[in-house]
Amino acid sequence: MENNTSSPSHDKDTSETIVMDTSKDSESSAYQMDGGRAAWLSVLGGWMAAFCTFGAGSSFGVYQDFYTLKGTSSPSNISWIGSMQFFLTFAMGLPAGKLLDAGYFHHAQIVGAILYIFSLFMLSLVDTSKYYQIFLSQGLGVGLGSGLIFVPALSVQAHHWKRRRALAIGIVLSGTSCGGIVYPIMLNQLFNDGHAGFAWGVRASAFLSLGLLAIANATMTTRTSKINAARQVSTTGSSQIFRDIPYWIAAAGATLTVLGLYIPYFYLQLFISVHGLSSTLAFYSVAILNAASFFGRNILNFLADSVGQFNVTCPVSIISTALVFTLYGATTPGGAIAFAILYGFFSGGFASLLPATLAVFSRDLSEVGIRIGIGFFLTGFGILCGSPIAGALINPGFHWSKLIIFSGGVLYYC
Repeated sequence: MENNTSSPSHDKDTSETIVMDTSKDSESSAYQMDGGRAAWLSVLGGWMAAFCTFGAGSSFGVYQDFYTLKGTSSPSNISWIGSMQFFLTFAMGLPAGKLLDAGYFHHAQIVGAILYIFSLFMLSLVDTSKYYQIFLSQGLGVGLGSGLIFVPALSVQAHHWKRRRALAIGIVLSGTSCGGIVYPIMLNQLFNDGHAGFAWGVRASAFLSLGLLAIANATMTTRTSKINAARQVSTTGSSQIFRDIPYWIAAAGATLTVLGLYIPYFYLQLFISVHGLSSTLAFYSVAILNAASFFGRNILNFLADSVGQFNVTCPVSIISTALVFTLYGATTPGGAIAFAILYGFFSGGFASLLPATLAVFSRDLSEVGIRIGIGFFLTGFGILCGSPIAGALINPGFHWSKLIIFSGGVLYYC
C-alpha cells in the first residue's frame, strides 16, 4: 500500500523535473539562437562575403563610367553587364538557398569563391573594346560566383539568430556598404593610375576578395541538426510555400521595387560627370552612396526588430521614391552629395530589410534558405531589367529626366 501511495507522488516529482528540464533546455536554446561565438563569427564571415560580392557589385558605377567614356558600347548595353551580374547574384539564391537547406552550405561557398575569383582574373585579361569578353567574364562569371556565395551567407544567419535576426542581417549587409566604399575608391584610383590601369586594378580587387572569402568560409557555420529536427516535426510539406499568398505578394512587391531602386547606383557617377561637376566628387560619389547605406542598413534593421519588418520596410520604400525625384535638383555639388547621402541611407535600408522580411514567413529553419532564395530569384529580374531600360532612356544625349521619371515612377506604383 505504501508503495502504491508513494508511486504517484514520485511520478509527479519526475514529471515536474522533466518539465523544468525541458523549460531550461528551451531557454538555453533560445539564448543560443541570439548570440554566442558561433553566431558572431557567422556574422563576421557573412559581412566579409557581402563585402566581396554585393559590395563589389554595387561599385559597378565605376565600370559603367569607365566603359562608357572608353567607348566600349552604349550606356544601355554596358548596363546589361552590371544588371546581369546583379541578377545572377540574386537569382542564384534559389538553388544556393536549397543547397543550404540540404546541408551543402560550405560546398556552395567554395565553388562560388573559385568561380568568382577566376572570373575576376579573366576580366583583367579582356580587351575593353570587346563587349562580349566583358559580358562573359563580369556579367556571367562574376555574377554566378557571387550568387552561390551571397544569399547563403545571408540565410545562414537565421540558424543563429531569432529575436535579433533583422539586426544580424543588417550588420552582415553593412559589409556591402563597406565594400561599396573600398572597391570604388580603389578601382577609380587604379584605373586612372598610369602604372596600374584597368588590368591591375581588377587583379587587386581579385586578390582582396580571395583573402576575405577564404576567411568567410572558415568562420561561418550552420546548424544542420536543427534544420533536420525542424523538418521532421514540420506538419506540412514544402509545397505549402507555393500556397502562401502573403509571401508571394511581398516577393512580387519587392521585385517591382528593385526595378527602379538600384538605377542611381549605376548612373550617379556618370550623372555627375556629364553635368560637369567636380571630378573629385564623381570619383567618390559611389563611395558616398554606399557609406550612407552602411548606417541605413544597421539603424533601420535595428528598428525593425522592435517595431516589425513591414512597419519599417514600407515607409523606407516611400521615402526612397521621393528621393529619386530630387535628382532634378542635384545638379550642383551640394545637391549631388545630399542626394547620395539620403538615398544611400534609405535605399540601403530597404535592401537589408528584404531578406529579414522574407524570412518572417518561414515556419521553421528548414524553410529560411528556400524562401529567401525564391524572393531573391524574383527580385533579380527587377535588377536585370531596370538599369538597361534606364540606359536606353537616357541615350542618345543623356536625357536624365526620362531616367528619373522611370525610376521614381516604378517605385511610386509599387
